[in-house]
Amino acid sequence: MERKMQASKHVYLYSTIHTLKQFDGLREECVSILRDKSMCNQLILPEVSYSEKGMELPPRPKLFDFHGVYMTNYFTDNWDNVQNFQARPNDIIIATYPKAGTTWVSYILDQLYFGQSAPESLTTLTERVPFLEMNIPLIPSGVETLDKLPTSPRLIKTHLPVQFMPRSFWEQDCRVHYSNGMWVLYSSSVVFGPWYDHVTGWWEKKQTHSKIHYMFYEDMIEDMGRELDGLCSFLGLSPSEEEKERVIEGCHFDNMKNNSMTNYSTDLVMDFNISPFMRKGKVGDWKNHFTVAQSEQFDEDYQKKMNNSQLRFRSTF
Repeated sequence: MERKMQASKHVYLYSTIHTLKQFDGLREECVSILRDKSMCNQLILPEVSYSEKGMELPPRPKLFDFHGVYMTNYFTDNWDNVQNFQARPNDIIIATYPKAGTTWVSYILDQLYFGQSAPESLTTLTERVPFLEMNIPLIPSGVETLDKLPTSPRLIKTHLPVQFMPRSFWEQDCRVHYSNGMWVLYSSSVVFGPWYDHVTGWWEKKQTHSKIHYMFYEDMIEDMGRELDGLCSFLGLSPSEEEKERVIEGCHFDNMKNNSMTNYSTDLVMDFNISPFMRKGKVGDWKNHFTVAQSEQFDEDYQKKMNNSQLRFRSTF
């Protein structure tokens, strides 16, 4: 039994490490363990396939309906701890739909509050701005990381729909920054649910919760200085003109794309052989991909689903 459990742990470890793009040396150690047929015969896991170059990558986590929203186990396995998270009155929540300026706003807030003063041990933005609901094996969960975060205020990233937010954030009357941009999604079978539901849900919450600041990706591209002033006013910050210029320069898209602290180049999960994490930072790039018919189809879908909302977006300048 002990040998069986040890073998199972090694395969589980290998699968997780390969998925997360961990260090090659450790990966090869796990591969060598798997090639020991006598041990593989004892496995109580499903049959695994591997080649001379190592195992095949496991499939992406499966989507499943979670209280009416599609999620993956990476965001639900630690659910009780997420829901019981103890917020503090000065916590700053960065809530966004995925790929809607999350990293951009996270870095802006990090620079406004801490600049170069954050502890040297916190070398990447993911360490400085933990992902609340993230729970990947072998890596401290978002909740664990936040509980040990030495900086104050805590900057907290989340992609959760508003109805999934831990109650303590509202009880502690925390400030929430919601960053958003125009997304082109027709399918509702996407992680964190449909874009339409996410943005309108948070917009409706804003009408009854005064400490939600809504910011649009397109507005940030158009005039970062103006948007930064609005953000600072919401947060009660009064940076000098020199400090604001430093933040604006550091948060320029090209500078962030080349900054290892913000571009996820050191992140174990990202596969840059497929695509960089940060793409173009442009507004209106959809014109290079949509046909006229597709554009008309999207306009019709948008009008239908956003007809009853006062929330308005623009897809060009």
